[in-house]
Amino acid sequence: MITKQLITLVFGLSLFCLDGMAQAPALAPETLKVTGLQAPVTVRRDERSIPYIEAANDHDLYFAQGFVTASDRLWQMDLLRRNARGELAEIFGAVVVNEDIRRRKLGFAIFSEDIAAKMTGAARDTMQAFADGVNAYVATLNESTLPTEFRILKYAPRLWTMADSMVISFMMMESLSTSWQNDVMRAAFDDLPAPMSAKMREELLTEFTTLDTPVVGNDKTTAQRNDKTKKIAQVLPMSSALLAASLEDEATRERSLARSGLHAEGLAASNNWVVSGKKTASGKPLLSNDPHLAPSIPNIWYMVHLSAPGVRVAGVSIPGIAAVIIGHNERIAWGMTNLGPDVQDLFKEKFDGNRYLTPTGWKEAEVRTEQIKVRKQSSSPETDTQNLEVVVTRHGPIILEKGDERYALRWSLYDTAPDAINSFHKLNRARNWAEFQGALKLFAGASQNFVYADVDGHIGYYGAGKIPLRKSGDGSVPYDGTKDDGEWTTYIPFEKLPHVYDPPSGIIATANARITGRDYPFHLTHAWSAPYRQKRINELLAAKSKITIEDFRMVLGDTYAIGGSTFARAVGKALEKETDAQIKAAAALLAQWDGKVVPDSRAALLVHEWRDAFSNRIFKSALGEELFKQYRWTNRHALLDRIVTEWPQRWLPKDAANWQAVLKDTLAETRAALVKRLGEDETKWTFGNGVQVKLAHPLASAPLVGNQFKIAPFGQIGNGYAGGVGPTVNVGPAVSMRLIADPSNWDNSQHGIPAGQSGDPKSSFYTDQLKDWQQVTPRVFPFSKEAVSKAAQRTITLAP
Repeated sequence: MITKQLITLVFGLSLFCLDGMAQAPALAPETLKVTGLQAPVTVRRDERSIPYIEAANDHDLYFAQGFVTASDRLWQMDLLRRNARGELAEIFGAVVVNEDIRRRKLGFAIFSEDIAAKMTGAARDTMQAFADGVNAYVATLNESTLPTEFRILKYAPRLWTMADSMVISFMMMESLSTSWQNDVMRAAFDDLPAPMSAKMREELLTEFTTLDTPVVGNDKTTAQRNDKTKKIAQVLPMSSALLAASLEDEATRERSLARSGLHAEGLAASNNWVVSGKKTASGKPLLSNDPHLAPSIPNIWYMVHLSAPGVRVAGVSIPGIAAVIIGHNERIAWGMTNLGPDVQDLFKEKFDGNRYLTPTGWKEAEVRTEQIKVRKQSSSPETDTQNLEVVVTRHGPIILEKGDERYALRWSLYDTAPDAINSFHKLNRARNWAEFQGALKLFAGASQNFVYADVDGHIGYYGAGKIPLRKSGDGSVPYDGTKDDGEWTTYIPFEKLPHVYDPPSGIIATANARITGRDYPFHLTHAWSAPYRQKRINELLAAKSKITIEDFRMVLGDTYAIGGSTFARAVGKALEKETDAQIKAAAALLAQWDGKVVPDSRAALLVHEWRDAFSNRIFKSALGEELFKQYRWTNRHALLDRIVTEWPQRWLPKDAANWQAVLKDTLAETRAALVKRLGEDETKWTFGNGVQVKLAHPLASAPLVGNQFKIAPFGQIGNGYAGGVGPTVNVGPAVSMRLIADPSNWDNSQHGIPAGQSGDPKSSFYTDQLKDWQQVTPRVFPFSKEAVSKAAQRTITLAP
């Protein structure tokens, strides 16, 4: 029998799904009974189905956030926690078991359970309320109303826990701070082929460039650092088998993170910038942020507006995690990019059975048995169980091994405090620079470049996170675990982390490039991202005197490729006397190029392919085939720029007569590859045809049922770190959201994500933001009570 309460429930839930209502007129308010609330909560939805949640207290606010987020993204949330916990094989089968093995070794699930058990105060209250809200939504579902993915894969979600939210945050940290493969690479490069000079070795791992624009300090002087930060004397040899194992691990990590939209290529994961009122038309600051993560459907960000006594905040959250991660409240705005310090060290451990050697003698390793469920076949939820022994030393888990070579991982993540999650609770409520810093002092995620603006006209920057100081060395290569040389003594004190407040220039821009001058006294990393994006942002902002939101939008969409343009000019000059028709045509095409990476550009595609072929030829010749596979230095672009502008003999491949010969050979290689991919008709050799955006749902490739999740590929605009044209400010498919915050009038702020809010492929909100994302036209995100009320198209009250 259908009761009145059930009818109310079903109709109320349909308002959360909102299918086909994008242009519908405002509907009459409805009420939905939800067990677990303390007081009624109002949830309004606008034309993009963004929820505006208004509660009478914090408990109900985060309860409702959990409920509402689950109504749009429940399967994505389940996928995120399964991925982080190492439970993918239970639903996808043996094809992903190596991903599960990797996560079980890292121990995210066990550590998150431990952290959750130790939480107290606001951190515990927030996380538990959010989990209770998720579970309240799950309780409304049955087999026929479960999200499509659950029904396809024939399983149901278990209850959400505080630990599930924590474990997702750990996977985000993994995405943005996994740097130990660089340590392996440096160790491998310690014994490079004899012909390579010391200068070439240094250039391979370029740290400083002429394009760098540090935010804190300057390069006029060099800090006198303690001898402890110098490179350790002994570099441990690594077998070719171990080097191959490290590459396999990295490939597994990338597949796993990309599956959930969390892979950050080379840790290069965002732009942000802020300008003071003295440079804007309004006389108040403007702030922008666009994080760069793997393209995915649904998107990793979820737009939300939260309001309760003491807090009114809007921005994006991560499905499965409470609060707003990036956005603004009534007083301040903030944005984040990855700082990327070296927070992971490898230690080679010497074992005898389950004992390992320490400076004080042999010690028993912790050994735990993990049971991994592996689905037998896609048509049935039946599983087999695979046992895995995980070994943990004083430094951390053994994560890289081959034969007798066994390396443990020391990682700042494992020092996360139970109250660290409270950082965003405080950040959402911060009213000024002092309270902003107070919130960041708790922050223990992957170290971030936070930019700041407030309604009083102030701007600022803080590099927040836990960055270790070592007894000796700087963590650039693996340590000998039988000794204490590489032990972490402490972390850089919060007050001494890089920061600046109201700089005279009125501009702060970070883009994963070098953030500190040579006068900064602490070691952060050697592996900065190529400085192109940061340099370009600074140039575009400095060229304006009365900056507007429209100017910010133009910067967000900028596709000028500094590296690609440098290559085009240099190659054109080097080949200007060539008479071969194809070479002359290529040189003429590059000479006419404006440096913009847009879909109809033939020159952009030619540079994209040719620069890659050229650099591969050079570095394979210098390193050899096997060591070349290890070379993944994001600042290699600076070296490539130097090579094509100076044409140094030391980098000329040993089998080449001159640089012109290398260019001609690699052009022929490039043309052959383009013919194979795009055909003989060179008018079809455009960037949009050769490089396309593919927003991939994890089930899109599934036979028969996958088509409903697909979004047709389309020509890419701008570029990231994949491909020789080099990164532009608009990195194309990796732009995971865009924010322009306006403290002069928060209702003018613009915000958008790729595709849409809903994870349901049948919903009109699955792809309704796609065109705005392609055209770099994020829409206004209403903030004030009046603006929210006016924007609301649907209103529902969640009642106790």
